[in-house]
Amino acid sequence: MGRRRTSTGFDALIGLPWPVGILVGMAGYSALRYGIPWWFSRQGGTLAAGLAGEFGQVLAPLAWVLLGLCWMAALLSFLRARYRRHLLDSRTTLESLAVGGWRQFEQLVGEAFRRQGYTVEETGLGGPDGGIDLILRKDGRRILVQCKQWKRQQVGVSVVREMAGLLAHHRADAVRIVCIGAFTRDAEAFAQGKPIELMDGATLLEMIQASRNADVWPTAPNPRIEPKIAPPKETPALSEGCPRCGSTLVQRTNRRTGESFFGCSQFPRCRGSADRRLA
Repeated sequence: MGRRRTSTGFDALIGLPWPVGILVGMAGYSALRYGIPWWFSRQGGTLAAGLAGEFGQVLAPLAWVLLGLCWMAALLSFLRARYRRHLLDSRTTLESLAVGGWRQFEQLVGEAFRRQGYTVEETGLGGPDGGIDLILRKDGRRILVQCKQWKRQQVGVSVVREMAGLLAHHRADAVRIVCIGAFTRDAEAFAQGKPIELMDGATLLEMIQASRNADVWPTAPNPRIEPKIAPPKETPALSEGCPRCGSTLVQRTNRRTGESFFGCSQFPRCRGSADRRLA
């Protein structure tokens, strides 16, 4: 099993997205260069004023050093993310998954899960012989991942038993074992009914292709449904005039029944109406 490399603060900065590293550098610079001296100057008194001036001179070079380190980490984070995107996009066949060493295969698997929305931690606990290579976090769940870049050898039940023990020891939610080849029948039987997912090369390649195409597939626009507007109801026209006085007939409404009818325009002098009513 590979040895775990000691993590430093600079490694933590590289692990952040590069825009966050830039913002952290600017915030740290402002705090050291202006924030601390300003705080001392607000305390009042001769001693505090003197300390504010001293801290301003001492912390100014440190502020520039912190800003440079954060921006350097942001640059490395940007280059690493770009490299891993290229690494993932260049894997299109099962044969291409076997290109490179075991470390590159871990990075490939980590980037594939990262595109699925997981937060990926490369533990350094694994290696070519086994162990925990990645820790995935998403929706409050923690998943342990072991990567096996075995081109011809099948992954046996002993590997699955080992990861089952690590699952209980680290109190994780699930385990995933990723390989290029296949798993033995005993390994598949042991994993059944347990929070252990076995991912062979075909499954890994399918996940990579899905994550790659997720950004380029166009989304079909929602069909716009035009509302159907009923045509206005035409008012029936009457050619004849008032049957009593011959004046023009106009549309009226009976106050008691609410029915519409044609009545004489000379109402109330003439109370003539047409026999034809409106529907």
